[in-house]
Amino acid sequence: MDEYCFEEDAAILRIDFILIIESNRSELGPMNDSLIALVDDLNGEGELHDEAAANLRVWLEGGFLSLASNEALKELLESGNAEELNNRFYKKIAFGTGGLRGRTIGATPTKGEKGDMDETGVPAFPAVGSNMLNEYTVIRATIGLFEFSRKHLETQGKGEIPKLVIAHDVRHFSRFFCELSASIWTTCGGKAFIFDGPRSTPHLSFAVRYLGATCGIVITASHNPPHDNGYKAYFTDGGQLVPPNDQSVIDEVENVSFDGLQKYLKIDLDKVSTLGPELDEAYVNAVVETVIDPGAFANSGLRVVFTPIHGTGAISTLPALDRLGVEPSLVESQMIQDSNFPTVKSPNPENAEALSLATALSEEIGVDILLATDPDCDRMGVAAADSDGKMILVTGNQIGAMLADYRIRKLKKMGWIPEGGTESAALIKTFVTSPLQDAIAKGHGIKCINTLTGFKWIGEKLHLYEQAATLAHKLETGEELDYDSLSQKERSKLLQKHSTFYVFGGEESYGYLPTDAVRDKDGNAASVIFCELAASLKKEGSTILEYLDSLYLQHGYFLETLGQIVYEGAAGAAKIARILETYRSSPPTEFLGSKVERFIDFGRETVNDPDRKEIPKQDLYFIELENGYRYAVRGSGTEPKIKFYLFGNDAVAEKSELKATKAKTKAALESLKQAVLYDAKNRAES
Repeated sequence: MDEYCFEEDAAILRIDFILIIESNRSELGPMNDSLIALVDDLNGEGELHDEAAANLRVWLEGGFLSLASNEALKELLESGNAEELNNRFYKKIAFGTGGLRGRTIGATPTKGEKGDMDETGVPAFPAVGSNMLNEYTVIRATIGLFEFSRKHLETQGKGEIPKLVIAHDVRHFSRFFCELSASIWTTCGGKAFIFDGPRSTPHLSFAVRYLGATCGIVITASHNPPHDNGYKAYFTDGGQLVPPNDQSVIDEVENVSFDGLQKYLKIDLDKVSTLGPELDEAYVNAVVETVIDPGAFANSGLRVVFTPIHGTGAISTLPALDRLGVEPSLVESQMIQDSNFPTVKSPNPENAEALSLATALSEEIGVDILLATDPDCDRMGVAAADSDGKMILVTGNQIGAMLADYRIRKLKKMGWIPEGGTESAALIKTFVTSPLQDAIAKGHGIKCINTLTGFKWIGEKLHLYEQAATLAHKLETGEELDYDSLSQKERSKLLQKHSTFYVFGGEESYGYLPTDAVRDKDGNAASVIFCELAASLKKEGSTILEYLDSLYLQHGYFLETLGQIVYEGAAGAAKIARILETYRSSPPTEFLGSKVERFIDFGRETVNDPDRKEIPKQDLYFIELENGYRYAVRGSGTEPKIKFYLFGNDAVAEKSELKATKAKTKAALESLKQAVLYDAKNRAES
């Protein structure tokens, strides 16, 4: 499916909405009265949860639903499909670690939503529901974001109108939600910019800063299944919203009345500006500039396979690699932008299955590395060839560790940071990312900052470092500083003098950021700098896998694994909440004969980072065992999952011991994972 299909989807929806606005909406009154009676019946029988029933009544009584949406609810209520109604209405979709994210296509699409389905079997309309991403939840979110922006500018004493830039990926209804949001923003009195087609998430982060926008939005659900979509909000610094701003936006959204939402349904792009190639060129330049040693590519003979897995990755990654002299072989069947992601079960570069086509091509033609990015290109996965030419999947923790070590070494060699290290330079990672990276930072004499899960916390750190440095510069010189005009080398000097220089950052879930020109994880830049690492090693006669082993021999062997349980819908959310609650009220005391030595409750305890900044309270638990192994527990902020991050490590003195140490650690960590998951399932049913 190409980009024209997205335009067609939007056009179909616009036609429907125009008909809605022009129709006599009073005719819905009697029908909705009868539907509310059905809600009362299902609720009284205990099939429909109280929260779902309350939200349903608000939506049915609001007078803002389209005829198609009313017909959808009528079908669900008359058929008694309480499970689907509970899942759609048991809560209001809210900002998590990645903003709004959820289903835009119901598990049971109705006839009204299906409409004249396209040839791929995708419904014509988003699924109605307070817990769904649809036109109504997007309207409320955008109005709330506008009101927050307007008030923020007023408090700053700026006589500006709120400026918004929006990007979207290739998912179902992404273009429609993009255009709808832009239309709403200009209707409210703001200025809106959109791209002419899909763009990556980091491209949006860059654009917010480049355009001096008040806010940004990217329509994406990252690597989620095809039925999902999302709405990610960014602030003026190019980073995602963090406290207290995220809660302020939520409060503004909650204040948006349902009455009158229908007037925003008709999309009007007359006052919306479409961005030209200048911004694309500027972003690609920024991606290329993340390379520390461009000379590493010359005569390296690096061979690469690349796939965007039907998403946005090729738009900026390929031009950037081309400028550096890298021409990757492409997985042609996955170069097509397709909302259904037809060649994979899930468009997630963490999964070996998603890389199967790239792996087959790599082993057929013989390459050094393969790179894969997810649909919105904020994540990147890697496989590297072993001595037999077989492609070995490299984990997100391992990718981050190698990139961090390489970049710190290069920065020292270039004289950007002292050879002996400095506390004015930092590697930033999440608490649930490998402690190997803590060891690498310590070994290089720089500080390691751990944050909560979600790249917005890394973005917040970069914003605070920038603020401190620019304020100190103004106090010292009396002059305002144009931070974005500085080169990376100039920033390194400024930040080390007045604040902290960011050398690299990332999270275990395949997200990395090499510089602060962007304030979110960047799959385009990650692809480029991983090629730099691989090219540099190849010129030295080494490989990615050999480099990884050298880190283990230096710091000890570290292994991580992820255990997760998926609990869909309202009933599933209750199980996740039960697990988290029982961890707090009744923490585990031992696993597999090893006693729990320490239990850290981030929701109750005060935890400070090395900058003496308090970590926000969150339902995150760390369990440390007396044998040195540990794990973390948290509910996903963007998916119906509870996640368990497990960490094992063992000393290794000689290269000859490494193979046996790897096997021993892997077996022990797998046993711990199974025990933890078994315990969690029991807690869910308690």
